[in-house]
Amino acid sequence: MEQLFVIKIGGNVIDDETSLQSFLKHFAEIKAPKILIHGGGKIATKIGDKLGIQSNYVNGRRITDDATIDLVTMVYGGLVNKKVVAKLQSMNCNAIGLTGADANIIPATKRPVKEIDYGFVGDVDSSKLNVENLELFLKNNITPIIAPLTHDGNGQMLNTNADTIASTLAVGLSKHYNVRLIYCFEKKGVLENVEDDNSVINLITKDKYQQLLAEQKLFDGILPKIDNAFAAIDNGVKEVLIGDAKDLLQNVTETVKGTLIK
Repeated sequence: MEQLFVIKIGGNVIDDETSLQSFLKHFAEIKAPKILIHGGGKIATKIGDKLGIQSNYVNGRRITDDATIDLVTMVYGGLVNKKVVAKLQSMNCNAIGLTGADANIIPATKRPVKEIDYGFVGDVDSSKLNVENLELFLKNNITPIIAPLTHDGNGQMLNTNADTIASTLAVGLSKHYNVRLIYCFEKKGVLENVEDDNSVINLITKDKYQQLLAEQKLFDGILPKIDNAFAAIDNGVKEVLIGDAKDLLQNVTETVKGTLIK
């Protein structure tokens, strides 16, 4: 099976023009088929403030009310997505900017209200993805750049976590490709000691994960990423890498600098 890289870039890199430029230059140099999923960064919050739209978070997750879904659709699906695509075109990477509604690639269901009403937030299921439509782009050497937005099939856009979109797409595409899912952020990988940036754990297996949990060595922010990683691996993805955006070119090779989960 052909190699495919599904790469997710976090908000902190999107917020910093120099980091973004450098990351995209490396991304453009990857020869194999690739897909980029980007977060929204703090841009939506800043523009929301200018427009008088208050950002509300519960447990670190954005509550997406009527005004907010319009805001994130404009910012994630428009401003951020198209700036990334335009930069990649300047680097000879023929990219196309998409949301989950485009070509119906990511249908989703509005999250049911339990203790918290998250509003217009979408939950995705890898079995419902339209992978064939994404493949049309990949087979024609067009690189999909996907904003963290999905749709409910009835005309409603939904805000969806970019990490989740990345792992769901990786699972859906693993039936057709040999997939490495790469989460890029500002640390060098999963750290054994949060205070020490060089204490990268190079390989995490399920046993190692249980041991790290038992020793309470993992900080809160990284746990959802590792959970997403194992969920992807349990469903057909070959390997997941968590690493520094700056090390991307190293992390698409066999000798990685970040944390490989397999």
